[in-house]
Amino acid sequence: MPDYILEMRNITKTFPGVKALDNVNLQVEKGEIHALVGENGAGKSTLMKVLSGVYPSGTYEGSIYFDGAECDFKDIKQSEQLGIVIIHQELALSPFLSIAENIFLGNERQSNQIIKWQDTFLEAKKLLGQVGLQESPNTAVMNIGVGKQQLVEIAKALSKNVKLLILDEPTAALNEKDSENLLKLLLDLKEQGITSILISHKLNEVTRISDNITILRDGQTIETFKVKDEKASEDRIIKGMVGRELTSRFPERVPNIGETIFEVENWNVYHPLQRDRKVIDNVNLHICRGEIVGLAGLMGAGRTELAMSIFGKTYGKKITGLLYKDGEEIQVNTVSEAIAHGIAYVSEDRKTYGLNLIDDIKRNITLANLKRISTSAVIDENKEHQEAQHLRERLNIKTPTLAQLAGNLSGGNQQKIVLSKWIFTEPDILILDEPTRGIDVGAKYEIYTLIHELAAEGMGVLVISSELPEVLGLSDRIYVMNEGRITGELERDMANQESVMRYMTGTGGDKPWKQ
Repeated sequence: MPDYILEMRNITKTFPGVKALDNVNLQVEKGEIHALVGENGAGKSTLMKVLSGVYPSGTYEGSIYFDGAECDFKDIKQSEQLGIVIIHQELALSPFLSIAENIFLGNERQSNQIIKWQDTFLEAKKLLGQVGLQESPNTAVMNIGVGKQQLVEIAKALSKNVKLLILDEPTAALNEKDSENLLKLLLDLKEQGITSILISHKLNEVTRISDNITILRDGQTIETFKVKDEKASEDRIIKGMVGRELTSRFPERVPNIGETIFEVENWNVYHPLQRDRKVIDNVNLHICRGEIVGLAGLMGAGRTELAMSIFGKTYGKKITGLLYKDGEEIQVNTVSEAIAHGIAYVSEDRKTYGLNLIDDIKRNITLANLKRISTSAVIDENKEHQEAQHLRERLNIKTPTLAQLAGNLSGGNQQKIVLSKWIFTEPDILILDEPTRGIDVGAKYEIYTLIHELAAEGMGVLVISSELPEVLGLSDRIYVMNEGRITGELERDMANQESVMRYMTGTGGDKPWKQ
């Protein structure tokens, strides 16, 4: 008889016009790593918000049992008091506070309302040692990388005597090394008796460390199975997630590559704060019409900095170099000039730079090109609705109405809105920075199909991705960056994970250019 630490029975959660959860059941055994998988919008995050008290008792139907006792959580504080701690995909750390202050924020070590700083420092140091982080507790969070910030979040959870740790896409923003460290830590925590629920779209990680997997689809529980007994393969999980078999992760495509449409020549960029630090060093690249060009590199290689500096110089100082479109030099000193020259940039951070989360879908889609739906500076609301509806249908944005707030949608649908916004500007060059980060396999396939369609229409596409299979599966040609420089350029038939990784790590051999 399984010893369950958590049982969620017949959970139903409804939002206006949408049933997000429909009689969902989840059973988690003590001391296991339990994976929760499903497409974007399947209900995974909603279910965890019900569990943690973000959606309080009374706003949903069904029952929650933790350690054998029925629970009615009114807020997060009540669930944390029992040892249930959730770490969201968007980290909840204050960048200007120290690691120690963040760990005990809201849970301060104090006496008579006076913080005991020595106790805070010593306990934080002990917790950092437990998660394998060697930083000083006095270090400001803004001065450590995303991978280390994830470890600080886990240390923060451990400070609350966590029994059930919920991680929502913990490795989505991490490089391969940081992801490995985090997964190893989860296994270590399991040895200490801590139960974890892992929400992830990285199915290779799920099958590697999970004991049980529960699949959600369209707000319903599809199945739960043991990884070892069922010999869980990625294909088996995908079939459960999307309700069909995906015979290929990438759509078939026959490229039709034309003349060069965009060139970057001798591009140099310095850090905006550290004025003597060169972030982009003499980069040269070109993109042809109808071509999908990949840009690979380890975290910190300068890929995003390069893209943002090209897109209206939105990153960096002392930027030098030349940009050409259709053979003619262009000046792109602002975002408006970039858009006017037919350049669009889909940021890796859709919530901060891509969307207005408190505005509706319609306005988000049309915001970057209001001239297209305006006459004499007056917006034609009927035309705005028609254009937004057309793109909603083309990109299969799942929402009951265009009046829905962008912040209420799943990550995959939010990403489709950002893509719609930039497609609406009718660009010639589309730069996609981590276009499928935090998105399930079904939505990925739809976005890959769209990228193929845009290239077939003659657009030049630059895809930046930390996932090597994605770069290799999409690209006609691949540039590789290391420490701000282009270290290699590979044609599709010459590229594989090993050759790209050599250039990513700066060990590509004597040839700094094409193989």
